[in-house]
Amino acid sequence: MSEIASARIAARLDRLPPSRAVWTIVILISLGGVFEFYDLFFTGYVAPGMIKSGLFTPQSLGFFAALDSIKIAGFGTFVFSTFAGLWFGVVLLGHLPDRFGRRPVFTWSLIWYVACTAIMAFQRTGEMLNIWRFIAGIGFAVQLVTIDTYISELIPGAERGRAFSINQFITFCVVPVVALLAWLLVPLRPFDFDGWRWVVLIGSIGAGIVWLLIRRIPESPRWLALKGRVDEAEAVISTIERKVRAETGLDLPQPRQESTEEKSGGRFLEIFSATYRKRTLMLSVFNMAQVIGFYGFAAWVPTLLIARGITLTHSLEYSFVIAIANPFGPLLGTLFADRVERKLQIILGLVVMGLAMLAFSQVGSAALLIALGVLFTLAANVMSYAYHSYQAELYPTRIRARAIGFVYSWSRLAAAFAGLAVGYFLNAGGVLAVAVFIAIAMVAGIAVVGMFGPTTKGMALERINH
Repeated sequence: MSEIASARIAARLDRLPPSRAVWTIVILISLGGVFEFYDLFFTGYVAPGMIKSGLFTPQSLGFFAALDSIKIAGFGTFVFSTFAGLWFGVVLLGHLPDRFGRRPVFTWSLIWYVACTAIMAFQRTGEMLNIWRFIAGIGFAVQLVTIDTYISELIPGAERGRAFSINQFITFCVVPVVALLAWLLVPLRPFDFDGWRWVVLIGSIGAGIVWLLIRRIPESPRWLALKGRVDEAEAVISTIERKVRAETGLDLPQPRQESTEEKSGGRFLEIFSATYRKRTLMLSVFNMAQVIGFYGFAAWVPTLLIARGITLTHSLEYSFVIAIANPFGPLLGTLFADRVERKLQIILGLVVMGLAMLAFSQVGSAALLIALGVLFTLAANVMSYAYHSYQAELYPTRIRARAIGFVYSWSRLAAAFAGLAVGYFLNAGGVLAVAVFIAIAMVAGIAVVGMFGPTTKGMALERINH
């Protein structure tokens, strides 16, 4: 039976020792996610250039100008289109990795958003710019879901937290790159082409190159076995085992089989069954809360600095310095990712984010603003890798991608309106009002994870979901 084969394959994966063969897979998956982060984070850094290009006047925005009736105007329509696309992507297409496999969805979603983002770079009206941003958002939303699913299923349980920290270290390395490119290019017009357009195109070209590398990634053997494709699953796991033996020169330990996962079910409504309902509600509320802090700061860094009295040029410079901290949060996490309970890492990250943001709203010196921005960024990225691992652990293979897609969709929806809220609070009460808004969201995230989140440290996926 495929259920028994799936449990046997899972046990063989979980007994694998740390090895170059396994970590190569993590690195390749992470490279596929690098430019999805590039796309997500260039939003805040290219904002001044897009606004300067005159793309967000009511005439240029076309039907998007009607969003002004709900207080979404100017650059806010671009932020709204980004996260609306992400929301539609995870809600409408989040089930695709469960149906067609992790590997094909992972590779083709990359092609999708690379092409759409490249087309977006050449648009001359805010209306068409937002339309292509929305379409591109659908593509990289699907990849976000697939990456979390992929890593959780391929990596042994004892290394799962560290795998997510390495994944996010690699992907967040691109954030200072996009910040540097924006700092250097956004104020200019190389070859009479707006600097922000160059920033967008460079990301698409780089992602196209990465696509050539990630074709070596195998399909998830857990998914293959559960779908009855046992021979393919055996071939994948046997190849990995052979590489690990050759690398270590040792015999592998005997597998310790956990409970068998049922093949039956796999329907969307299973995430609201008695077994998973509390987890689904907890993660949905948490995702709405965490994204207010994460993107409420990351997507508005230059604007928040300007509101604190920093000039446009210096705000981009300081934003670049803060952005350098992005990879170091997950890198720091490699020291304790699998030693400290996942939910505790999430809670501590939210605490530091809230306190750092409140302090950011009160200080005046450039050095302190940068230091607090760096502290916030480190805490946010520890929280980020921890919760990406956490939410992937809390569902079985048969529904993992669609469950992640659903709970993650609330962060996309909240982010679309959080951009509106941050803009409102910034205009109404300055950076302090924004900081209080973010701090309240962090308290909500802490409460829901602390009270309703199960523990997962060191446990096999099948045991967590038995």
